Amino acid sequence: MTRDEILKIVKEENVNFFRVQFTDIFGMIKNVAIPRSQLEKVLDGKMMFDGSSINGFARIEESDMYLKPDYDTFCVLPWRTKDGSSAARIICDITLPNGDPFVGCPRYNLKRVMAEAEKTGYRMNVGTECEFFFFNLDEKGNPTTNTHDVAGYFSVDPEDHGINCRREIILTLEAIGFEIEASHHEVAEGQHEINFKYADALTAADNTVTFKWVVKNIARKYGLHATFMPKPVFGINGSGMHTNQSLFTLDGQNAFFDENTPMQLSQVARAYVAGLLKHARGMAAVTNPLVNSYKRLVPGYEAPVYVAWSSSNRSALVRIPASRGMGTRCELRCPDPTCNPYLAFALMLNAGLDGVVNKIQPPPTTDQNIYKMTAEEKAAKNIMSMPASLKEALEEFKNNPIAKSTLGDHIFEKYVSAKEKEWDKFRISITDWETENYLSIY
Repeated sequence: MTRDEILKIVKEENVNFFRVQFTDIFGMIKNVAIPRSQLEKVLDGKMMFDGSSINGFARIEESDMYLKPDYDTFCVLPWRTKDGSSAARIICDITLPNGDPFVGCPRYNLKRVMAEAEKTGYRMNVGTECEFFFFNLDEKGNPTTNTHDVAGYFSVDPEDHGINCRREIILTLEAIGFEIEASHHEVAEGQHEINFKYADALTAADNTVTFKWVVKNIARKYGLHATFMPKPVFGINGSGMHTNQSLFTLDGQNAFFDENTPMQLSQVARAYVAGLLKHARGMAAVTNPLVNSYKRLVPGYEAPVYVAWSSSNRSALVRIPASRGMGTRCELRCPDPTCNPYLAFALMLNAGLDGVVNKIQPPPTTDQNIYKMTAEEKAAKNIMSMPASLKEALEEFKNNPIAKSTLGDHIFEKYVSAKEKEWDKFRISITDWETENYLSIY
């Protein structure tokens, strides 16, 4: 999209307010709201903000930063139209006063990693599957963990009470340019999934943060709270963000497909999977960034716990979906939707390329249910477990050979520092479980 095309849409749609968006290092959307009179300043990259106020960005003495818009992300927001006046959004990268990219900008960092990958001859395509819950609000409008339905996997109405809200989410997403492929009720009560078409890694990251924003906004219209928290309720399935990914050559061919090999997977695909397996534990602090993330990564709830791969086994960390040809891909099943997709995709890409560049061979596929294997059987196949806590994941992350080079010194150090504080705050907190089990006895 061009500057002139944006101005034409603004006039035709009577757009009077704008959300100028970016994300912090934890993947949270931030924005500056501006009136129409300031739009051209934004389009020219002259909108300044205080970077010291954004967690993980900059110190007070070096806080002036600018928002550089990506014209292709401009869209009118259907749910913000009122009395003939519309609102729109545009996603930005962060630059310094001298025009240089800010190294702490997650979106710029992903663009940097993608540019380096192109030097090896590949582009990354990504498709995410973000699961989420609808919960009721209490009388004060605060979220609860009470579900609004008793439906299950692939249920239909009337059991699937969230179907109308889900339908409006889909229509809204389509109106802003998403290609929706499917939607359905998930396994747990109140749990849902909406799938949209894959894209290049940068567009996929933009789409993922936009998707979550839209879901939360539309849910509120229906008096519901949408949450992407990985494990909001004990004893039922949590929410994941299965991440389908593939490498394409610069001339547009799927580098993962080879009809003359076992499973029709090329050596590039096998090496890429080997790289994901090699670095899975070291990436977990980013792909699964919360204390709560590790309440999901436990046996018994369809979440991947073990570092293995398979063509069909859903207990494995990496699965190869059945589609072949241009649809050949691998699916990393550990990430959850609270991750920062810009950082997560950058790590996945470099992990896979580590396998490709160094021609790493993956272990044999594991086609039996790993949950039912004994400890001895897993040890014999050298099947490791994913980290069991954010603390363990952070130690793996700090020792991972590609983590710092992928994220850059600034993001790496700010991220680790913040997550270590988060873990320590959790470590010294007193939980309801402790008071319920100890207070009356001791």
